[in-house]
Amino acid sequence: MSQGMLIGGWIVTGVIDRHTATILRDGALVHRDGLVVEVGPREEMRRKYPGLAEEGSPDDVILPGFVNSHHHVGLTPLQLGSPDYALELWFASRLSARGIDLYLDTLYSAFEMIASGITTVQHIHGWMPGPLENIHARATQVLNAYRAIGMRASYCFAVREQNRLVYEADEDFLKRLPPDVAALLAPHLARQRLPFADYLRLFDMLRADNEGQPLTRIQLAPANLHWCTDDGLLALNEASAKAGVPMHMHLLETAYQKEYARRRTGTSAVRHLEKLGLLGPRLTLGHGVWLDEEDIERVAATGTCICHNCSSNFRLRSGVAPLNAFAAKGITVGMGLDEAGINDDRDMLQEMRLALRVHRVPGMRDEEVPTCPQVLRMATEHGAVTTAFGAEIGRLEPGRLADAVLINAKRAFYPYQDDDVPMLDALIQRAKTDHVDAVFVGGAKVYEHGRFTQVDRDKVLAEIAETLSRPRTEAETQSRVLREKVFPHVEAFYRGYLPDSPARMPFYAPSSRV
Repeated sequence: MSQGMLIGGWIVTGVIDRHTATILRDGALVHRDGLVVEVGPREEMRRKYPGLAEEGSPDDVILPGFVNSHHHVGLTPLQLGSPDYALELWFASRLSARGIDLYLDTLYSAFEMIASGITTVQHIHGWMPGPLENIHARATQVLNAYRAIGMRASYCFAVREQNRLVYEADEDFLKRLPPDVAALLAPHLARQRLPFADYLRLFDMLRADNEGQPLTRIQLAPANLHWCTDDGLLALNEASAKAGVPMHMHLLETAYQKEYARRRTGTSAVRHLEKLGLLGPRLTLGHGVWLDEEDIERVAATGTCICHNCSSNFRLRSGVAPLNAFAAKGITVGMGLDEAGINDDRDMLQEMRLALRVHRVPGMRDEEVPTCPQVLRMATEHGAVTTAFGAEIGRLEPGRLADAVLINAKRAFYPYQDDDVPMLDALIQRAKTDHVDAVFVGGAKVYEHGRFTQVDRDKVLAEIAETLSRPRTEAETQSRVLREKVFPHVEAFYRGYLPDSPARMPFYAPSSRV
């Protein structure tokens, strides 16, 4: 039996509403066998549970571990040669990404996430060539990396049945290309194809592999409307319901995706999913930038969740999601860092501040803009709901998993912080990764004062650096040629795709009063 006690000057057990968090002053959290046993006044907990090893200090604020609700890769696309193009062009730019061992790659981003207080990640994997055996092996590398470092991961492999490069059938796009370019691209697209039955087999295989694993769980991911057929969506929804696992689906990330849905369905993507029966609490919509007011009403009415990816929306020119409208309708909204945050890293403290600031619309009414408790709930309890861990994480309450981040308020507030500003508001707006004292997952310490307890960070980074310092392989050289040949044709495909010029088409940004 493992047990211990976390002590802090403040313990934030959870968020009640967008203005209020439950905060215990001078408290202690007792954990046993990975679960929270009790939270109470420090001296009372010491008397009730004598002799327990203590971690933390009176300078620390203890918060629920953060949840990154939308994540894909380790080394960022920018590091691997892809500038921040608009999303649809960015996909083409990534054709030239170099190969890297996925175990090391996963650890790279896990280092950054844990250092900012993230204890659970929604890892949406994809874009791996078949056959099934290859994808299963590489998925296992990712899952093994999270287990090695001691971090929770809710894993899903994104299902893509069609339209793998642009928003039309692969064979139709190939016909648009000059023969020499088509000859280069066709084998690449062929390697990306996987029989739909194999996606479901992969899900079953990974679930069997992960039986009894405390840190990793498996869920489902229809990648996006343009990547999935209606039959595929129905089958995935059936599998999700049967297994009792959630689904995470990119949707309406860009104006181009909104137009694709109109062309394919004659209505909006959200209305189409509702017609198919997919909307509901088991489904999370990633991004949702281009939802209209009726879409938002439908999402709210069905209890469907949304994951807000603020940095990614900015970086890839996707737009500004109507977060205030989501909040006004009571939608459960998690927070994701996607490929990387605004500074090309995975810093949840920074991402909370970005979401807090971006949506401060003009006006005087406080209820129209995000609050510090609200963004904390997005990064904890609401994010937890979008994962296969659900209500087992996201709050520091008896019976939940003891996942916590300890942030040193004394250093974060130095040299002065007026106490007229509520502690949590000051912490959310001032704390940096340097102020993270420790991170615990299931009561086990995985990070303390810049050091990871389970994995040698310096050794991993040195191995990555040595690998990528080698000359490109022949396959990597050819992928660079493929990118150069294909990119202008992808750009030409989207020219005139929208009913109006993107430069004149305003981002949808409804007020909170929908």
